[in-house]
Amino acid sequence: MNRVLLPEGWPRPKGYSNGIAAEGRMVFVAGQIGWTPEGVFPQGFAAQFRQTLANTLAVLAEDGAGPEHIVRMTWFVVDREEYLASLREIGAAWRELIGPHYPAMAVIEVKGLIEAEARLEIETTAVIG
Repeated sequence: MNRVLLPEGWPRPKGYSNGIAAEGRMVFVAGQIGWTPEGVFPQGFAAQFRQTLANTLAVLAEDGAGPEHIVRMTWFVVDREEYLASLREIGAAWRELIGPHYPAMAVIEVKGLIEAEARLEIETTAVIG
């Protein structure tokens, strides 16, 4: 249903796709942060990342979408070094919750987020064929 776009001769990116071609109903998920439904933030970047993914998937499920429908994500992180130090745990959470699906992505370091305890925020676009 979705097609990964990889120009000829380009190396395969690790952990994301350069582009995705998709047709269908679009679902836009507002920036999700790593708090629980009760408004509690787990400690640490990796724990908040896992919760952010779970929150994103919960919103997508409201329209019958799953990880395979995600075509684009934009991550906003408050500390690049903290993000890089957590890559192993990020990868484990990704494989557990999203699986072998890698949408087009960008990761941007920002000065801060509206919720002071949040370590990251992720916006997501999905397409249901």
